[in-house]
Amino acid sequence: MLRRVLLLAFGLLAPLALAQDGSVTGATSSAAAAGYSCDPSKCQLPKCNCASTSPPGGLSPSDVPMFVVFTADDAVQSYTLDAVNQFLAHRQNPNGCPPKMTYYVSLNFTNYTLVTDWFVAGNEIADHTMTHVGTPPQDEVNGNLIALNALAGIPLKSIIGFRAPFLNYSVDTLKLLASSGFTYESSSASAIPVTDPGTDAFWPYTLDNGMANDCLEVDGSCKGQPVLPGFWEFPMYATFDSRGTEGIHLMDPWLDNPNGQTTINDTATLEYMKSTFTDHYNGNRQPFGLYTHPVHLSTTYPGVNPSNSTINMINQFLDWAQEQQNVWIVSNAQLLSWMQNPKTIAELDQVDALKCSTPQIDPSTKICSGIPQNEAGLLSLCPFSDFPFYTCYGCPEVEPTVDNPNPNQVDGQQARFRCASPLLLFPSIAAPPPSACVLTNRLPVPTNCSTPFWDPIAGKCLCTSNDCAFVDNSRPIGANGANLTGGGTGGGPLAGGSSGTPTPFVPFNGRGYVLPSGVWPATICGALGALAGVLGVVGRL
Repeated sequence: MLRRVLLLAFGLLAPLALAQDGSVTGATSSAAAAGYSCDPSKCQLPKCNCASTSPPGGLSPSDVPMFVVFTADDAVQSYTLDAVNQFLAHRQNPNGCPPKMTYYVSLNFTNYTLVTDWFVAGNEIADHTMTHVGTPPQDEVNGNLIALNALAGIPLKSIIGFRAPFLNYSVDTLKLLASSGFTYESSSASAIPVTDPGTDAFWPYTLDNGMANDCLEVDGSCKGQPVLPGFWEFPMYATFDSRGTEGIHLMDPWLDNPNGQTTINDTATLEYMKSTFTDHYNGNRQPFGLYTHPVHLSTTYPGVNPSNSTINMINQFLDWAQEQQNVWIVSNAQLLSWMQNPKTIAELDQVDALKCSTPQIDPSTKICSGIPQNEAGLLSLCPFSDFPFYTCYGCPEVEPTVDNPNPNQVDGQQARFRCASPLLLFPSIAAPPPSACVLTNRLPVPTNCSTPFWDPIAGKCLCTSNDCAFVDNSRPIGANGANLTGGGTGGGPLAGGSSGTPTPFVPFNGRGYVLPSGVWPATICGALGALAGVLGVVGRL
C-alpha cells in the first residue's frame, strides 16, 4: 500500500518546524477500498451530496463554472499575506470582484490583528489547530476556535472549515469536527487523474454515506464509515506531471522536482499544472486546487529567498487560467455555498457568496473593525518573548496555549468584550474543553452581527440589519457570455523577470502593523539556536 509521507525540512521558517505538509506518492484510494454506495434520490442538496465525479445538481459540465480553489496554511503574518497578495491582489473574477481564498490558521507566530483584517477583507479563516499537530486532539481544535474568536474577533459561526496539519487525520478527527459544529474538512487527497476511469476526483460531498477518499490511508474509513450526516469532505485535488500516477504533486507543487528530474524546473511545473487544469476543465470540471504554504514564497521574510522565476511561473499559470472562459478563483467557503445551491454560469448573479461586499462604516467611527482607519489607536501590542502580536481585543496576561487558549485580559488595559462561557461556545458537545473561556461578562461577536460592526469595547453591534451592512460592488453577469473571463492578468508584481518585490500587504489601504525593532533579530537568533539543537539531536540518532 502506498502511504502518505511527511516531508521533513529544516529551515528558517515561522514557525521553525520539522515538517510543513503532507505529500502523496501514489493512489490513496480505490473503488474496492472505498466500497462506496450512495442513492442520489435520497441524498439531495443542500444537506446531502453523494461523492460523484459529475457536477452537483445534475448540471452539465458546460454549464458549470471552473473553480480554482486557493488556500494557505499555518501562521498569519504580514510576510505570508504579502506572499498571497503577489498572486491575487491584482486579479478580478468575471464579476469584477477580487478573488478570495481560505487561510487555515495555526496560532503559533500568528499576528491576530492581521487575521481580523484578512477576514474583514472577505477571505475565509479556517482552523488548522493551535500548535500544528497532526491527528489533533479535541483541545488543539477547539482551543484554536476559542483563540481566533477571542483575539481576532472571528465569529464562531464563520469558522466552518478545518485542515489537519501534515494532512494527518483519523476517523476520530472527522467525528470530533462534526460534533464541534464544523461544516467541512479538507485534508483528504484526490490522487488519481480525472482522465482515469477509476478516478477519486470527486466533487465535494457529505459523509452521510462515509468517506470515498483516502481509503488506503485512514484506518476505519470508507465502506460506509464514518456516517456524519451533513458534514462535508472537500478533497484536495493533486496535479500530475508527465509520469502520470507516478508523478503526483499536492501541496506547493513548485517546490517539487517535476518529471523525475533532480532539480526544480519552473517551465516543466507550469506545463503539468496547465495539463492537469485542462483535464479538469475539459472533463467534469472538478475544482482545481492551489494549496500553499505561503512562507515558502515570501520575499519579505528574513532568510527565505524564493526564486523570481517560481513566483512568475505561478502568476503565469493564473494569467493563463483566467484567460479561459468561466474560471473563478475562490475560497472553499465560496465553493461550499455554490455546492449547496448550484447555479449555471448564466445564473451566477444569484450566488451571494461570489459577490464583493464592502462594509459601510463611518471613517470617523473608532471601532475594532479590521479597517485601519477605524481601529487606529485601539490596537494593543502584546509583547511576549516567543513572539509578540497585535490585537484589537485586549492583550492576554500570558500567551494563549492549548490548556488556556483565552487567558484573562491584562490588568490596566481598556476592557474588551471578547469571550463567552464554554457552554455558549460549544453547545453541541457534552463536555466542553476545560480550557474554554470562563469570563461570562465577555461576549463573542453575536450571531446577528459581523466582525466589522462589532465594538468589543462597548460590547455592542453597530449594525444588525441589511440596511446598514454591506454594499455590493460586483458587476452583472449576463446569459449572453459577456464578462465571463477574469481580469487583472498580466504576470503579477514580478512579471518579465524583474528583480522587484511585491507590494506589501496593506489592509484596506491602511498601514500594516509593524512589530517592534529587535523582534526579527531575536527571532532569527532563536531560530538558529533551535536549528542547532535539532541538528544535534539528529546527529545522535
